[in-house]
Amino acid sequence: MSEARPAGAAPTVLRRVLGKRLRHLRERAKVSFEEAAKAIEVTPLTVRRMEKAEVGLKIPYLKELLRNYGVRGPEMDDFLALAREANQPGWWHQFRDVLPDWFSVYVSLESEATVIRAYEPHYVPGLLQTEDYARAVLRMGFPRDTDEELERRIALRVKRQSLLTKSDAPTIWAILDETVLHRPVGGSRIMRDQIDHLIDTLDIPKVRLQIMRFAAGPHPGAFGPFHYFRFGFSELPDVVYTESLTGAVYVDKPAEVVAYLEVLDRMAVQAEPIGDSSTILAELRKEH
Repeated sequence: MSEARPAGAAPTVLRRVLGKRLRHLRERAKVSFEEAAKAIEVTPLTVRRMEKAEVGLKIPYLKELLRNYGVRGPEMDDFLALAREANQPGWWHQFRDVLPDWFSVYVSLESEATVIRAYEPHYVPGLLQTEDYARAVLRMGFPRDTDEELERRIALRVKRQSLLTKSDAPTIWAILDETVLHRPVGGSRIMRDQIDHLIDTLDIPKVRLQIMRFAAGPHPGAFGPFHYFRFGFSELPDVVYTESLTGAVYVDKPAEVVAYLEVLDRMAVQAEPIGDSSTILAELRKEH
């Protein structure tokens, strides 16, 4: 069953990975929760929470646990070095004044993913938005924001987009419903600029864009938008993100994630081919 993340639960991806590695080491050493807890003078629940990345990884606790699990030398040093890195706030922490906790989890996943796939029926994905388009969308979504708060949200979105130009940038594969390109967000000029920007992003090697035409008829993703993440860590399962008006759900149970992935694959076949996207975008641009 999928669960919404509780308030305050926004660990980095690396902390999640280390939590899983810590559990593996404990199980390999055949140490129980109770025995591990006794070694660092905490409750078994605290050890469980460390392994689930629900609390920070305190270095003194880790050293003692690793000793009890038979970890020594370079292996311990490497683990502790990663733990110190994982305990550092993510770059998005500087935007915590305008970043809901439930979405900070998303930014963490996005920052470490090797593949991001998405279906968007309403708006251009945040990673592919122009500043003016983002301003129009965010102004609508946060009507009570001051101008300063709005600009902070836009700055966060622009900062996220630096992901596209990293040397180890993830593959971004988005399927946009044709509705997205007809909806006049911010007015004609902003929409023309946004579509031009989408055409330009097609030159980025790891960006793939498909359009789901109206003529395609019903399709399996019509229930709403969602994003799929895959990572380079064997300890971290694929994750699917969906959101509501006031929060989000992160799906990581394999059977559920596979269901979403199958939908994306079926939609990719039903949507227009990737190679036709530039022509379709140029055609739709004329409407604005």
